[in-house]
Amino acid sequence: MPYDRELAQRIRVLVEGSYGLSEKAMFGGLAFLINGHLAVAAGSRGALMVRVAPEQTAQLLDPPRVERFVMRGRALDGWLDVSPEAVADDEALHRWVDEGMTYAASLPRREGTEPGG
Repeated sequence: MPYDRELAQRIRVLVEGSYGLSEKAMFGGLAFLINGHLAVAAGSRGALMVRVAPEQTAQLLDPPRVERFVMRGRALDGWLDVSPEAVADDEALHRWVDEGMTYAASLPRREGTEPGG
């Protein structure tokens, strides 16, 4: 199933003009990256993937609305799966997008990415 286009557009409005921003299809969704690092991604059915500092993972969990992202059967620290209900309103979406954008922006620019884009 393709990513949720409405969610992607809501994210796009929030991140527009961010330094180092790019978009890329990955993990079955549409990822928004800062300097080559995934910050957030719109998944299918309105779910949001958010990258956070690994040491903050546990304190940000709010089952069943916010859980560790699971890849290949393994729950990952530093990656959150945020349910559609948890980002239903714009204020909540803004909070989660800001969380991912702030963490991604704190990382060194990935080699091969253009400064600022």
